[in-house]
Amino acid sequence: MNKSIVFHYLSKALLVGSAMFLIPSFVSLYYGETHTMLIFLIIGLVVGIVSVPLAVIKPKNKQMYAREGLVIVALLWVIYPLLGALPFYFSGEIPHFMDAVFESVSGFTTTGATILSNVEALSQGMLFWRSFTHWVGGMGVLVLMIAILPSSNHAMHLMQAECAGPQVGKIVPKGKNSAAYLYIIYAVLTLVTIVLLLLGGMPLFDSVCHAMGTAGTGGFSVKNAGIGYYNSAYIEYVLTIMMILFGVNFSLYYFILIRRFKEVFKNTELKTYFALITIATLLIMANIYPTYESLGKSFRYAFFQVGSIMTSTGFGTADFNVWPAFSQTILIVLMYIGACAGSTGGGFKVSRVIIMFKSGVKSIKKTIHPNSVNIVKSEDKALDINVVHGVQTYLIIYIFLIFISLLIVSLNGADFTTNFTSVTTCINNIGPGLNRVGPTENFGFLNDLSKLTLTVDMLLGRLECFPLLILMSPSVWRKKNF
Repeated sequence: MNKSIVFHYLSKALLVGSAMFLIPSFVSLYYGETHTMLIFLIIGLVVGIVSVPLAVIKPKNKQMYAREGLVIVALLWVIYPLLGALPFYFSGEIPHFMDAVFESVSGFTTTGATILSNVEALSQGMLFWRSFTHWVGGMGVLVLMIAILPSSNHAMHLMQAECAGPQVGKIVPKGKNSAAYLYIIYAVLTLVTIVLLLLGGMPLFDSVCHAMGTAGTGGFSVKNAGIGYYNSAYIEYVLTIMMILFGVNFSLYYFILIRRFKEVFKNTELKTYFALITIATLLIMANIYPTYESLGKSFRYAFFQVGSIMTSTGFGTADFNVWPAFSQTILIVLMYIGACAGSTGGGFKVSRVIIMFKSGVKSIKKTIHPNSVNIVKSEDKALDINVVHGVQTYLIIYIFLIFISLLIVSLNGADFTTNFTSVTTCINNIGPGLNRVGPTENFGFLNDLSKLTLTVDMLLGRLECFPLLILMSPSVWRKKNF
């Protein structure tokens, strides 16, 4: 393990993080919240002073491999949310530190689960900070660092460790350029969302916060009633469409920009993603029609909730706690499937589901015809067997972690549906679950052990398990080769 390069990049990332505290401080200043502004400035200043020495001094040993990339990512995703919790805690707006950490981790991992029963009681600066953590965490802290800091030969090692999906590739020749293009696309789509929400009559502050929550597919709202507060079909349709767009693999947007349309139209994951959204929307619409007695309303609520859950955003307009079990089951299935690889969405990812399905079909064929050669293909290309094995390994670890988490959370004494969906929604970075963690409820009633377990689940879900698990492996820290 090259510890010097690890601490060097951690310091660089923290230097970027210290600058990010300036943005909510300006918001606090604008709204006359002097106390909140000072808290953001002091935290940012301290983080900056601490991180400068190691960030400026270049390490003698500049070797970096995938191991170092994974460790940097894991450490950073532990440190950033801890720092992000400090404004909540020191301002006194979330006085219990475990609650502040839960809220911060939920923000950065774009989960959107909250311990707050009265969101509107927070200051404007703190409301902005909650949503801003979604925006930063959505595309990834290190991707932002790579995009804005001087060029590095290690860019792809860091991006591969942080970006979600079974396989990560460069969309342009240099990893740094890939990161820059990703963030430009991300920023432009965010700006488009803000403008469209403003045209729908949503106030500027609300538009910016909800656009950041949509872009990061996070789901924090500035209103207790969520998006339902605005009671606007226009706003709901805008957010639904934008959530779905942010759930698409961002590489495809780059292909559109350079007019490689064939790459987009033949993409199996994209077609499956839209097909699942369409089928789920129609099924739920038909199922909840007797509840609303209006085809328009049934479609509006079904489409919004399917888009919100499938992309792991977690915004809410209707209380799906009162929907029929059939609709609730569909939503739970969508929680596990999630969005596309290479997007800001969570879940198992559509591409992995496709690979597992194809692998299962090939295994059945192999059983029937033992001598046949069965190759799993993606986009008419044979998939590397290591990718298939990687997906299968991830599924096993994923199920094991859900089982262990469910056992621990069950000690809290809540009903099974509450326990199961709280674990489901946190490890898939969704936000709301069912029953006591439903769209109109919160996670504040849980004890500290359950909150800690779900906090770890959110981090495991965002990083797709491996970086955090590798961080805890003693062999990684030994001096000899890993």
